[in-house]
Amino acid sequence: MNANAFACALLDPELPCPTGLHAWNGADPARRFAVYRNNVLASLIGALADTFPVVRQLVGEAFFAGMARLYVQAVPPHSPLLAFYGAEFPDFIATFPPAAGLPYLADTARLELAQVHAYHAADLPPLDGARLAAVLADPERLPGMQLWLHPSVAVIRSDYAIASLWAAHQGLLELAEVNPDRPECALVLRNGLEVEVSLIGPGASAFIQALGAGSPLGPAVGAALAVDADFDLGSTLARLLAGGAITRFTLNCGSQMQ
Repeated sequence: MNANAFACALLDPELPCPTGLHAWNGADPARRFAVYRNNVLASLIGALADTFPVVRQLVGEAFFAGMARLYVQAVPPHSPLLAFYGAEFPDFIATFPPAAGLPYLADTARLELAQVHAYHAADLPPLDGARLAAVLADPERLPGMQLWLHPSVAVIRSDYAIASLWAAHQGLLELAEVNPDRPECALVLRNGLEVEVSLIGPGASAFIQALGAGSPLGPAVGAALAVDADFDLGSTLARLLAGGAITRFTLNCGSQMQ
C-alpha cells in the first residue's frame, strides 16, 4: 500500500478507500477508513479552532469549520505536535475568496499565531532593570548599545484594528466601539507564564522590530522617529522591562550585561 496515497485519501473524502486495507475482525475496510478519516479531519479542525478562537468567533462555527477543512486538505500537518499546526493558516485566509469581506481576518490570525509561539518560546530570565538604568544614564554609550529581546516578543502591524478586535473578544472592550478599519500595532510577549497582548504605537512598533532585527539603540530610535515624531523611548523601554521583554544588553565595546 502506498503511504502517500493513504495520506491523500485520509484528508480528501472524495478519494476512495486505499486498496490493501484489511480489518482484523472482518469489518468493511471502507467503512472503518471513513470513520478514521472523519476523526482525523475533526482533530485537525479542532486544533485550528483552539489556536484561532477569535477568528472562529468572527466568522462563526460553520464558516470556520468549512474554511479549516479546506486548509487541512491543502496543508496537512508535517509534525505530530498539533500545537504548532496552522503556521500557514493566516496566509491561507488572506487568499480565501469567501473571507474577502473581512480583510482584517488574516492579521487577526497572525496575532493569534504569535500568541501560540510566545507561549511555547524558550525561557530566559529578564534583565535587571537597575543595571540597564545605570548604563542609560551615560548618553555617550547609548547609540551603540544593543538590547536583546525575549524569544516570545513579536510585533504584528496591521492596516486594521486587530489589537482592539482581539481585546473585544476577551471582554476587555465593547465590540461595537471598535472601528476595524483603524490601523493598529500589537505587541505580544510572555511575561512569566502569561502571554500578554497590548496595543502599541507605530513608533514603538518600529523600535521593537528594529531591536529584534539586531539594530543598536541609536538606529532603532531613528527607525521609530521616522514613523512617529512623538515616539517616547523612556515609556517604551519601561513597558518592555515591566513585561520582562529585555533579557540582556551589549555595549559597543562588546561586553554583555544581564
